[in-house]
Amino acid sequence: MSVISADQVAKSWGSTSVLTDVTFAVGDGLTGLLGSNGAGKTTLIKLLLGLHLADSGTMNVLGVDPVTAGPELRQRIGFAPEHHHLPPDVHAADLVRHIAHLHGIPARVATERASDVLWEVGLGEERFRPIGTMSTGQRQRVKLAQAIAHDPRLVVLDEPTDGLDPVQRDDMLALIRRIGTDFGIDILLSSHHLQEVERVCDNVVILADGVVRRAGNITELRGATAGVVVEIDEHHEEFARRLTEAGYAVQQSVEGRFAIEGDQVALAVRNVVATMQIGLLRLQPRTASLEDVFLEEVR
Repeated sequence: MSVISADQVAKSWGSTSVLTDVTFAVGDGLTGLLGSNGAGKTTLIKLLLGLHLADSGTMNVLGVDPVTAGPELRQRIGFAPEHHHLPPDVHAADLVRHIAHLHGIPARVATERASDVLWEVGLGEERFRPIGTMSTGQRQRVKLAQAIAHDPRLVVLDEPTDGLDPVQRDDMLALIRRIGTDFGIDILLSSHHLQEVERVCDNVVILADGVVRRAGNITELRGATAGVVVEIDEHHEEFARRLTEAGYAVQQSVEGRFAIEGDQVALAVRNVVATMQIGLLRLQPRTASLEDVFLEEVR
């Protein structure tokens, strides 16, 4: 059964169309919701949570319709919003405890859960600090902690690395991956960073111009070979010229290393190498990156 599915979902705000044809289905694991700023990712998330109603189409989240089962569904979901508008005078532990309690966790258990998850996200020593005194990275961890404190089936993270420097971003992504794999929680991660989604997610939904362009397992989406990677030891310009004249697309990344596309490209490379009597250091399939897939869909 799909964790999240949508069929021809559309949503407009007044005369502005945000989503026009959103159709996809993703299974368990970590799923990236990928799209440029303004692509409609946040609107789609609010539809998934049952906070807004679609103009048309149907959705299913964890086996129920968010339109008719919104309150019940939200008990089973953790949500970390993109914004950083957290109460500045409230201690991190108190906020996390309060959110857990709102999700039906008894008060004493909620207090224990708050402490445990704040330790889990690396804020054990800072759990009694007012949130207003925390850095952006620490506030992002507080948002993550409150999203998992009630042991949800699905966690939705909206731009969880926003405002973080490269080191903080790496740490946050590693933490998200660990929560998804070690805790067995399905995660929907909304981001406009291709590298983030490719690094931590199993599945991806690519949203552009209000339409889902591609959706599915990342490995399968980029699995089709896009030519070969070749490395030779000498006569680089002559090698590239011969293959280009034979009708192959040749790109040189660094000195002596090429990405080459075309029909029967591996055989053509071997023939040129043999004819020129040069050393072939590497010849391997080149798979499309998630960036290749994304750019193919949004251009």
